[in-house]
Amino acid sequence: MLSLFDTGPFTHCPSPFNLAGHVLARAEALEDKTAVAVVSERGPEAMSYAALHAAVLGTATGLAQAGFRPGDIVLMRLGNTLDFPIAYLGALAGGLVPVPTSPALTAPEVARIIAELAPRVVLHDPDVATASGAPHLGLHTLRALRDGPPAPVHRGDPDRLGYIVYTSGTSGQPRAVGHAHRAIWARQMMFRHWYGLSEADVVLHAGAFNWTYTLGTGLMDPWTVGATALIPAPGTAPEALGALLQANEATIFAAAPGVYRQMLDRGTLPDLPHLRHGLSAGEKMPSALHARWTAATGTKVYEAYGMSECSTFVSSSPDAPCPETALGRPQPGRKVAILGPDGPVPLGEVGTIAVHRDDPGLMLEYINAPDETGNRFQRDWFLTGDTGRMNAKGEITYLGRSDDMMNAGGFRVSPIEIETVVASAPGVTSCGVAEVELAPGKRIIVAFYTGREAHDDTPLREHAATQLARYKQPRAYVHLPMLPLGPNGKLVRRRLHQFWPKSRKALS
Repeated sequence: MLSLFDTGPFTHCPSPFNLAGHVLARAEALEDKTAVAVVSERGPEAMSYAALHAAVLGTATGLAQAGFRPGDIVLMRLGNTLDFPIAYLGALAGGLVPVPTSPALTAPEVARIIAELAPRVVLHDPDVATASGAPHLGLHTLRALRDGPPAPVHRGDPDRLGYIVYTSGTSGQPRAVGHAHRAIWARQMMFRHWYGLSEADVVLHAGAFNWTYTLGTGLMDPWTVGATALIPAPGTAPEALGALLQANEATIFAAAPGVYRQMLDRGTLPDLPHLRHGLSAGEKMPSALHARWTAATGTKVYEAYGMSECSTFVSSSPDAPCPETALGRPQPGRKVAILGPDGPVPLGEVGTIAVHRDDPGLMLEYINAPDETGNRFQRDWFLTGDTGRMNAKGEITYLGRSDDMMNAGGFRVSPIEIETVVASAPGVTSCGVAEVELAPGKRIIVAFYTGREAHDDTPLREHAATQLARYKQPRAYVHLPMLPLGPNGKLVRRRLHQFWPKSRKALS
């Protein structure tokens, strides 16, 4: 049998359609319910569904009155506050094309985006870096727009350009990814098959708003079903999140694996009687971290796999849990395969994870880069660039980026497999594995790890030897105070070789 999952297509997106209109479709029926609250040790600052709805449509009116028209690109240089989602949905409601970006970007990085996209306006918080090249609308003026009369939602072809996000750039130059309004429609497949999400839930997400994981999982999806979204106040430390989960009776917690690790490393978590489960995405969570979280909270963590180019399409869920070594299964309604050069490979074989071009959550294109867009497709399949294998149950094991795969004695070796084993060793809190070149033509596998400093590698070598074939075992171990992480807490594996001690003698 082939590594191909296809249970038939998801319900077709209706037309005419608008992303913001879909997200806030339940706002009038739930007008007095808390839609979102910024939470801190001082307590929550809440906004009702009625207030959120009015703020979004008022913003849409104000942007239209300022002369901006459907299809205009709006660059968002805003902080991690409620201004961000209100402006995002306000632009979408009016048919504009918002571009959420990280507040951590520098002025030169913003200048490159402005040159690439030629936005009609930049929505600007004065505390966030920006650049010249486009008109700016300041935060004070932007907030005043909320009080305007409600705009009619601009509806149209669900396949038209809705918003643009940038890839993280961890595997190269960041790319501008254009998504259609229909992308939000595809996210409904996650509600049961990842989140277990309902109107009764209170969801706290620990990520930054510019990240599609946070913007979707933490805000847009809870609002679509009528749940309550919680936002940690800017500057909230990971060790404070447990108290916020408890005080605000959160039922679902979402974060990257690194946040879970920091919460466990920096203190004891309080009792969380209302928490049903956690969600994790962004990178593979090690099995040892799963076990630590469950031991500390009594709850499970359900993982998912997606990317800037396609909404999450592989996941585990409360209704269909998977082994912790697997990412999950493709969600019903998706068409997913593990590809080799000639198409889907036999079950159990390694290949590239791919999603069909008809998936409603798949991007339209890389903006202004038709060749790059075309290069990501193999006939009707979008190539994720990630390697995995699928078993007879449809469960997909993630083996890392295709360009991260290592060669050991002629065998292809996944860094994820080795990292999972090393991270489970006593005293190790996190691990990253990469190849290091000792001399031209001579490369070895090295494990870089955090946790208790081991001057003697023997315990780690013995641990690896019990679970890994000899050719997969690291030849060296390097202790680091912390692993190199990107803005969203993901391991930047391609930077690990920089931490190889230059004075270390070549190993025989």
